[in-house]
Amino acid sequence: MDEVKLLSEAVSNLIAAGEVIQRPASVVKELVENAVDAGATSIQIIIKDAGRTLIQVVDNGKGMSVTDARMAFERHATSKIRQADDLFSLSTMGFRGEALPSIVAVAEVDMRTMRRDDNMGTRIVLAASEVVSQQPEACVPGTNIKVKNLFFKQPVRRRFLKKDPVELSHIVHEFERLALVNCDIAFTLTSNDVTLHQLMPGSLKQRIGELFGKNLVHQLIPVDVDTSLAKISGFVSLPQNARRRGALQFFFVNGRHMRHPYFHKAVMQCYSELIAADAQPNYFLNFTVDPQAIDVNIHPQKFEVKFENEQPIWQILSAAVRESLGRFNAGAAIDFDRDDAPDIPVFSAGHTAAPAEMPDEGGDPAYNPFEEARRQGRAIPTDWDVLYDRFRRSPAPSSPDEEPPAPVYDPPTPAPVAVGAVEIPSRLNSLVSDTSAPSPATMQLKDRYIVTPSKSGLMIIDQHRAHVRILYERYLAMIRGGEIASQRLIFPETVELDPVREVVARSVADMLAPMGFDISPLGSGTWAINAVPAIIENANPGEAFLDIISAMSDQTSSDNPGESQWQSIALSMARSASIKRGTPLLAKEMDTIIADLLAIPDPAYTPDGHTVLRIITTDDINSLFK
Repeated sequence: MDEVKLLSEAVSNLIAAGEVIQRPASVVKELVENAVDAGATSIQIIIKDAGRTLIQVVDNGKGMSVTDARMAFERHATSKIRQADDLFSLSTMGFRGEALPSIVAVAEVDMRTMRRDDNMGTRIVLAASEVVSQQPEACVPGTNIKVKNLFFKQPVRRRFLKKDPVELSHIVHEFERLALVNCDIAFTLTSNDVTLHQLMPGSLKQRIGELFGKNLVHQLIPVDVDTSLAKISGFVSLPQNARRRGALQFFFVNGRHMRHPYFHKAVMQCYSELIAADAQPNYFLNFTVDPQAIDVNIHPQKFEVKFENEQPIWQILSAAVRESLGRFNAGAAIDFDRDDAPDIPVFSAGHTAAPAEMPDEGGDPAYNPFEEARRQGRAIPTDWDVLYDRFRRSPAPSSPDEEPPAPVYDPPTPAPVAVGAVEIPSRLNSLVSDTSAPSPATMQLKDRYIVTPSKSGLMIIDQHRAHVRILYERYLAMIRGGEIASQRLIFPETVELDPVREVVARSVADMLAPMGFDISPLGSGTWAINAVPAIIENANPGEAFLDIISAMSDQTSSDNPGESQWQSIALSMARSASIKRGTPLLAKEMDTIIADLLAIPDPAYTPDGHTVLRIITTDDINSLFK
């Protein structure tokens, strides 16, 4: 019996829909791209319930005839290309003819459209790939399409959608990409009757300011290079404005947004010596190339683009960014017109200036910075005389062939380690070493790792991740027990939020109050942080708040509204309050981290799955020396 069967049209449409329509943001992308291809100069996007209930796109493009309106919902029916060769000279956003059929396969669609020269338009209603009705209707030129009840016949897919703030954030991010690449089009984005963006036609720099704030515009420097292979234009940020989170990074090619890790690496290499290792620059770069030199027909969502001359363009991009940084990245200049500018005397040949007198600041002449370092718990220089004396007291070998004895070492008596308010003895002997051996020598490597002997070899601990793991367990227990006290700030800290983050902030504000946060909106995307949990008072309040908003954006609608949110908040607070890589630690601090970490049931990984510690066994060490 034959086993290979032709799939039905309904099943084929659902498979295609799964590739093209993954979430409400995918619908917005496809409909807006169609409006752009239709020559629209004004596009309005209306969202209800983060796209679950309604996604409406209204444009003033050229519209469709009665026949075209019906054919547009057939698979692979398109006005963009006619033959295979057209794929290599694309000037439109869409070309496969899969977007509308994929949308109508998973939702209810109601479309009104009319061409400018027609006296009457048409309205067509479809659901689950079936035409419900089509009839003439009076309407304005252009297209008005409504997508209702997304995934209404795929309840599993609908359940896997994330919470409304998260899905809305994806829609806004997609809107930003489309708005940045079509600066000559007016855009309006409305969610639940609230206007999130209203953009007028303008330059790329104006569009960036409208989307992300005027302050960002002052942080950007232009990039502009024109060669026979490619023209690259746009903006990159100054190194001092690099971000540790939420960097705005956009590549466009021929008016199409793309992701390109290879070109991203080129930009990052230009900043390699200028910014911190964990920071990212902002960039908005547009490539204009011959359409025949790129291939966009790689992925259904058309984010991936293959370049024929990828390596030469990489070099052009790198040179262009470096040249811009070289021209604009000057050090902070002195403003000589300021009232407090330094008084520079006029140079006179043969005149010898008197030595400048140091101002008397009233300081203590007996001040010793090393004593201050000891009081503050910072690392102090090693006493080399004491170390040398220990080696000098060691007996010398009696003959050249005799192995020298080990130097005399007087291990210090382990001091009690403070954990919270409880004094407990050091647990290193029982946890990481044989009980018969002296206290192990713990050291810090590159101010990033803690290295200590263990029973099976050598243990290497990432100090930042270890502290995150420790604080996470501590904070989660306090959140569950409702024991978190609030610490008011002397001066409230303000943070600027884009529309996406502001939506999330409004949704979590009430939930954060019992956990010690006091936040309030000030208008225009500005929020005030009035109080923070006392347990993270040493952390940056703004960073802690932004970390929590980012963490809350990673939960599905089926999540437990209690425990999962507590875990996300605990992890965010732990990241904010933990010691960072590059922080020097005293021996007592390292002992505390090791003891607290090994007291946790599963200390090897952070709550989000990153490795905390590794053990190099004695066999591994022996194999290195063969």
